Amino acid sequence: MSNPFLKQVFNKDKTFRPKRKFEPGTQRFELHKRAQASLNAGLDLRLAVQLPPGEDLHDWVAVHVVDFFNRVNLIYGTISDGCTEQSCPIMSGGPKYEYRWQDDQRFRKPTALSAPRYMDLLMDWIEVQINNEGIFPTNVGTPFPKNFLQTVRKILSRLFRVFVHVYIHHFDRIAQMGSEAHVNTCYKHFYYFVTQFNLIDPKELEPLKEMTARMCH
Repeated sequence: MSNPFLKQVFNKDKTFRPKRKFEPGTQRFELHKRAQASLNAGLDLRLAVQLPPGEDLHDWVAVHVVDFFNRVNLIYGTISDGCTEQSCPIMSGGPKYEYRWQDDQRFRKPTALSAPRYMDLLMDWIEVQINNEGIFPTNVGTPFPKNFLQTVRKILSRLFRVFVHVYIHHFDRIAQMGSEAHVNTCYKHFYYFVTQFNLIDPKELEPLKEMTARMCH
């Protein structure tokens, strides 16, 4: 295992936080396995994201949101030692885009924060959402809340900002580690999924528009 990126991926200390697991034997676990099998088989990512016949959209979305959270977490975790209060005092995506943090607790108004602080709050916030049984029920038959897709759109929009920051401010680190292909595949998978199900406002996609046009069309 000579690739330094893979070494870091398999080094548990580098994972940004614990992964949310799917319980074996559950419908969600079977969907997760099916989604993984499609990716491992090298299926075209545009086809891999499509809802399998007979499956519930909410279940399919839930599985992917958790998976994207884990993957994006891992990507940020591998470059986080280079994303500091000094190097990234503002959570941004180049000179045109600045992201401010807002939540229901401490930051009720959009607040400018450093990138590492923003990332920490973001990952904590998403983890709370996906571990909340009222939003992401794990028992088959328990209905999803009416505002499920609305919550998912917020989660995915915020995860997209991690891609923006990593690509624009830390791509040299990704390249140095030889992990461009891996990160690009994760990004394409994410992009095809959110556009397939209209889960992200096109305005959010603007910062990476040119790169996406080259990579995904």
